[in-house]
Amino acid sequence: MNTEKLSFFIECKDHTVSKEVFKLYVDPEYEMLITSPMPEEDQLHTYYKSEDYISHTDAKRTIIEKMYHLVKRYSLKKKIKLVSRLQKGTGTILDIGAGTGDFLMIAKEHQWKIYGIEPNEKAKTLASAKGVELQNETTTLNSNEFDVITMWHVLEHIPKLNDQIKEIKRLLKPNGYAIIAVPNYKSFDAEYYKSYWAGYDAPRHLRHFSVTSIQKLFGEHNMNLEKVVPMKFDSFYVSLLSEKYKNNRINYIRAFWVGWYSNLKGMRSKQYSSHIYILRNE
Repeated sequence: MNTEKLSFFIECKDHTVSKEVFKLYVDPEYEMLITSPMPEEDQLHTYYKSEDYISHTDAKRTIIEKMYHLVKRYSLKKKIKLVSRLQKGTGTILDIGAGTGDFLMIAKEHQWKIYGIEPNEKAKTLASAKGVELQNETTTLNSNEFDVITMWHVLEHIPKLNDQIKEIKRLLKPNGYAIIAVPNYKSFDAEYYKSYWAGYDAPRHLRHFSVTSIQKLFGEHNMNLEKVVPMKFDSFYVSLLSEKYKNNRINYIRAFWVGWYSNLKGMRSKQYSSHIYILRNE
C-alpha cells in the first residue's frame, strides 16, 4: 500500500495473535482508516488462529466470553426485528461472514429463507451442528436473489473492498437492503483508549469506516444510505477488552463508565462505538 498520500493516524498492536505492531493511516477522501502493512490475502488466515478469537467459537470460558454471548443473545433479537421491520415480513436473506450461524438460526426461526457465507472451517462446523449450512463464497449464488444482505462486523475484514461491494450490489434485488455493522473509530471509547482500543483489532480489521466512508463507498455503486443505527452494547464489550489490552487486567468499573459515557456522548455527537448502516439498492 502506498501511504505517501495518506496521513498517519495511530499505531496499534495485535494483542490477540502475533503481537506485531501496525500503523493506521487516514484516507482523507473517504474519512477511512487503512491498516499498514496490510497482510497478504493468503496470509490473513494466520491472524485468526487463536482460541481467543471470539467470533469463531461458542466458548464461554472467561467473563468476557460470557458477556459476549449474553449480549449476543439480546442483540440477535434486536437484529432480526430490525431486518423484519425493513422488509415488512420475511424473504430471502444472505449473511456474509456468518460465523457460527447464530443470526441465521434465529432468522430461520422467523421464517426467513437463509443463506450464509463463512470461510472459517471451525465456525462452519459449529454452525452445521445448529442446522445452519454455510458456503465458502458467493460466486455460485444468483444475481438479484436476496431481499436482504447482512454483514455483522465483517466489512472491516474484507481485503478486496470494492469487489465485495460490487458483489453485494449484484446479489441484491432492486430495492433490497444491505445492513452493514462496523466499529466506529470516531467514538468516545476509541478516543479514550487510543492505541489500546479493541475496535482497531489490527491486522484483522483492515479498514475503519465513518458515516462519510460508508455513504461514499456504497454510493459509488448506486446504493443509498438511509439510516444509521447505534449499537449501544458494543461500547461496554469493547471497553472491557480495551481495559485488558491496556492494563493486562480488567477494571470493570472503569470499563462500564467508559462504555456508558461513550453512549451518552454519542447521543449528542451521533458517534457511537459501533454503527449499523442501512443501505437500499437502487
